[in-house]
Amino acid sequence: MTEPVRLSKRMSELGLCSRREADEWIEKGWVRVDGVVVSVLGSKVLPHQKVTVERQASAEQSQRVTILINKPMGYVSGQAEDGYKPAVVLVNAESRWKEDTAEMQFHPKQLRSLVPAGRLDIDSVGLLVLTQDGRIAKHLIGEDSAVDKEYLVRVKYMRPGKLPEHDLKRLNHGLIMDGKPLKPAKVEWQNEDQLRFVLREGKKRQIRRMCDMVGLKVIGLKRVRIGGVKLGELPTGQWRYLRPDEQF
Repeated sequence: MTEPVRLSKRMSELGLCSRREADEWIEKGWVRVDGVVVSVLGSKVLPHQKVTVERQASAEQSQRVTILINKPMGYVSGQAEDGYKPAVVLVNAESRWKEDTAEMQFHPKQLRSLVPAGRLDIDSVGLLVLTQDGRIAKHLIGEDSAVDKEYLVRVKYMRPGKLPEHDLKRLNHGLIMDGKPLKPAKVEWQNEDQLRFVLREGKKRQIRRMCDMVGLKVIGLKRVRIGGVKLGELPTGQWRYLRPDEQF
C-alpha cells in the first residue's frame, strides 16, 4: 500500500475510530498528521505518515456507551418500520436491569447516535447490542469481522421422519445462499426440537433460510451470545451497560 488514502479511512484501519467519528474529529481540529492539524474533510495521507488524535477525542470516545438489551419479539433492531417500534425505545432509566453492576448513570443524551451493531429479526429475541462507539460497531459488523454469534433455535421438521444426518452436516457447511457458499457454521442438536447455531456471518434471516433449505421450520429463535459477551440472566425487555471487563 503506497497510494494515498482518505484520512478517515486510514483512522478506521488503525482502529482509532469509525469513519463517521473520524470526519467529526477532523472537522473539530482534533486530528494531526505528522504533528500538523488536518481539518479538511477528504484529506489524504500516505501509509507511513503518523496519525494522532487530541485528548479531547479520546475523552469524548470514553464517554460513549454500549448497551446490551434482551430484545422481545415485536421490536425491530434499527429504524421504526411498518408500524413496529425500534428496540431503542426500551432503553430508559426504569427498564435498566436492577442487577447491572456498571457504575454509569443513565442519561437521555446516551440515546443520541445509539445504533444497533448487528440486526435481530422482529420475530427473534435475545441479545442485541446498541452502541455509540463506532469501533465496536465495526468490530461486530464490519466486512472482516470474525466475531461469532450463538443462537438457540427451536425447530419442527416438516418432512417424514427425522432430519437426516447429511442435512445436519449441510447446515454446518455446504449450503449456498444468494449465489454464494455460506461460511462454515457450528450446528448441533441441544435436544430433540432445539438446535444450537454458532455463526460468523449474518445475512438477512440467515438461520431461518438455512433451516428452510433442509425442511426445518423455525418455531423460535434466541441469540444468547456475541463473541465473549453472553445474554446471561438479563430479563426480556431490560438492558444493561457493557462492563469495562467484557470484550466481544
